[in-house]
Amino acid sequence: MSGSVTIFHNVVWSRHKGAVFSALHSQSAASSIHYDMVQIAETEHFRLGFSDVDYSYHNYPMHQLYAGCYEDVPRWKMTARLTWEVLKAKGELVVLPGYHRPEYWAMLLACIVTGKRRAVFCDSTGRDRPRRMLTSIPKRVFFSLCHGYFGFGERSREYLMSLGARPERIFTPCQAAAMPATYKPEQALQERLKHRADGAPVFLYVGRLSEEKGLGTLLEAFAGLHKTMPSATLRLVGTGPMAGTLRQMAAELGLEAAVCQVGSLQDEGLSREYYRAACMVLPSHSEPWGLVVNEALAHGCPAVVSENCGCVPELVLEGETGFAVPARSTAALQSGMTRALAAFADTQASAERCLSVIRRFDPANAASNIARGCAAMLSEPQVHQRTGVQT
Repeated sequence: MSGSVTIFHNVVWSRHKGAVFSALHSQSAASSIHYDMVQIAETEHFRLGFSDVDYSYHNYPMHQLYAGCYEDVPRWKMTARLTWEVLKAKGELVVLPGYHRPEYWAMLLACIVTGKRRAVFCDSTGRDRPRRMLTSIPKRVFFSLCHGYFGFGERSREYLMSLGARPERIFTPCQAAAMPATYKPEQALQERLKHRADGAPVFLYVGRLSEEKGLGTLLEAFAGLHKTMPSATLRLVGTGPMAGTLRQMAAELGLEAAVCQVGSLQDEGLSREYYRAACMVLPSHSEPWGLVVNEALAHGCPAVVSENCGCVPELVLEGETGFAVPARSTAALQSGMTRALAAFADTQASAERCLSVIRRFDPANAASNIARGCAAMLSEPQVHQRTGVQT
């Protein structure tokens, strides 16, 4: 199958997408399909302060439309520019960055007008974006006008199917973590054993310090656990609007010495945190996937997560790589964290299980799934391209 594909993505900030697109570009050298990558802007407002834009993860030819933050470009200007980019795109297939912004609808219409096949990235799940009548109808319309869909995993597949997408047109998993340049999978087990030699009960959170991450529940659960295990510590890696609230809450719970806000970390510094932790905790109320779980498992570190995290079916295997607990439940989270210390006390065995599970969720496999989807859509009869009818 030969052809040309134009892929649009919203921000360069996403190192994980850079790693996947780099792998796709590398694989395309042996393929008859040509890919053009368009990055719309550098970053977004809520990413500021968390980590810098790192172009080193984007090892592929890239056309970037705007410097700075996506939201700083006036909506009318963004819509006009993206519409024009689609109209003049040489690709027979256009992969849209999403469906939740007006400018993405304009891009979809530009595809239809020019007779281009169209696909869309979808990172939502039913738990992350519960179906509501007023919002599900537009999504159904948008998805009905697309020829294919790229999702994170099983839960995004279920979500797409609930909105009318046909299963054979859904391609997953198309997501993977971007590991530090110094990370070597073959050395991960030994690094894990070295950093966990003391067996300390260290819990780790990595991500934005914001309400939807369930951090209030985490501190309350840790406070309960700490009463019976005074040696336990909790390390919070990240920045965000809840930083001050969490410090105050830790003080009120008498946890000043046990809870440490580390700030933002990347690369080797973050790797050391994963290697050192007994387990990583992600108690999110809303989480389309949870790439920090990929990162944790890649360092041999199990995870305790809320059941709302999209990665649960694929990555969080009960008692093997972690535990999934109900969101917003302090008691359930405390129980999960306590069980994790016992279940994963054998550092080598638990690390080997984590590393085995995460092996197939790397950028190369994600890129292969995107390539598989693009090839399938390009092979469709031309009549689909012209009418948008899904048959």
